[in-house]
Amino acid sequence: MNERGKSDRPIVPEKRSNKDAFWRQRSDGEPYTGTKVETPDTAKGEPNAQRSAGTATAETVEGRGLAKGNLRPRNTPQAQHWLFGVQSKRERVRRAAAKDKRLRFTTLLHHVYDLEALREAYFGLKRNAAPGVDGETWQEYGKELEANLRDLSSRLKRGGYRAKPVRRTYIPKADGRQRPLGVTALEDKVVQAAVVAVLNAIYEVDFLGFSYGFRPGRNQHQALDALSVGLGKRKINWVLDCDIRGFFDAIDHEWVVKFVEHRIADQRVVRLIRKWLSAGVLEEGQRVEVTEGTPQGGVVSPVLANVYLHYVFDLWAAQWRRKQASGDVIIVRYADDIVVGFQNRRDAERFQGELRERFARFNLELHPDKTRLIEFGRFAASNRRERGEGKPETFDFLGFTHICATTSKGWFQVKRRTIRKRLRAKLQVVKTALRRRMHRPVPETGAWLGAVIAGHARYYGVPGNMQSLRQFRDEVVRYWRRTLGRRSQKGGFQWTRMQRLIKRWIPPLRICHPYPSQRLVVTT
Repeated sequence: MNERGKSDRPIVPEKRSNKDAFWRQRSDGEPYTGTKVETPDTAKGEPNAQRSAGTATAETVEGRGLAKGNLRPRNTPQAQHWLFGVQSKRERVRRAAAKDKRLRFTTLLHHVYDLEALREAYFGLKRNAAPGVDGETWQEYGKELEANLRDLSSRLKRGGYRAKPVRRTYIPKADGRQRPLGVTALEDKVVQAAVVAVLNAIYEVDFLGFSYGFRPGRNQHQALDALSVGLGKRKINWVLDCDIRGFFDAIDHEWVVKFVEHRIADQRVVRLIRKWLSAGVLEEGQRVEVTEGTPQGGVVSPVLANVYLHYVFDLWAAQWRRKQASGDVIIVRYADDIVVGFQNRRDAERFQGELRERFARFNLELHPDKTRLIEFGRFAASNRRERGEGKPETFDFLGFTHICATTSKGWFQVKRRTIRKRLRAKLQVVKTALRRRMHRPVPETGAWLGAVIAGHARYYGVPGNMQSLRQFRDEVVRYWRRTLGRRSQKGGFQWTRMQRLIKRWIPPLRICHPYPSQRLVVTT
């Protein structure tokens, strides 16, 4: 190395030796491929006549060593993970769907009953989810996982799989009403997750850019950012806040099957979807037949809801914006929450009337009280001031109240604050939980409250919402101090001790999300 006429180790030789035995051809024209190479000296019986391939040369050639500190690169890992295979299969499905938007897939069930796909679906489920009608939990099913998955795969393959009814439960809403949820049996969740993975590979290339709900790689904050940037950058003066009455309970089974069949011609997969839709609901020990709706909480429900609204709303709204609107129009949809912005009021009123008719054809209805058309945008405040009216109205979307505001320099901005009802409901939940944890160890309760405040800040920590974050944190601290003071009869809890607990367990507040214009690259 570094000698005269010698190159350093990392340098690649530019040319091989002219008489390299590995590259010389035999008399029949084929290259040498064996471990031994026959040279002209072999017939003469001279020593060292047999040499291994690639080393028997009449002329030496300088080889190449490894660069110091670098590892030899590998094209693929030594041991392929089982997940790589199932993902590559779905990638081929996705490429086929993207190549031809009218292609109908005739053979998809083998992607569902594949053991790797079922195993991936099982490990993707929540570990602590409530059991369904069969009472089986994630941990119990995993004790004999391979045997259970093989049995499930066999039943799916021969058509012996049967869907179980959904256990109905209710959770309170912020407005005091009850929201019905469906708890699916564990084995049904596994199959549904495998089917959802296949459906996502197909429909993700079809879904439009303003659809954000329950899609891989998309979340609520992307929808919120798209709405804020659209309201701030486009000439939007009117906002239509749409609410579909009981959407998940109103989905028509026949229509959703027809929409699925636009892309899926494999009737075995379609029959699986029909089984889940018609499995029924178990309520108070009685099985109730259902002819419409899909249970909230089911694994397959979000993708079926997206497919349903893709054909009922998205395609129609995109065409209406392109052909009939006379001004700017922005659309943002997260599942069944829809916000549409318009430049002209006449477009907004016409869109609202035609949307009611469109929804009526597919068994859907706009909520008469929650669906509102309000004046909102860059010029809303000045226009209302000229007419002698008050401040622009506000609307709620994905947990935030959207307000027309201005920056310190007078520029228009959309200010987002935590919805008051959501904030009060969350504080009430924390207050009730603290009463139950009154006599738990202080470090345990402190760690739990720290996680609650941090999780709240991770979602609601958007620019301009620090006031609501402080209010939530201060109220939680006040509830905790009151609870600690009730642990004994000596009176209240001293504030100096409380400050030490706050410093130890309560995390400081911070804004977790950037401004929408800083990270937004979407189509509204």
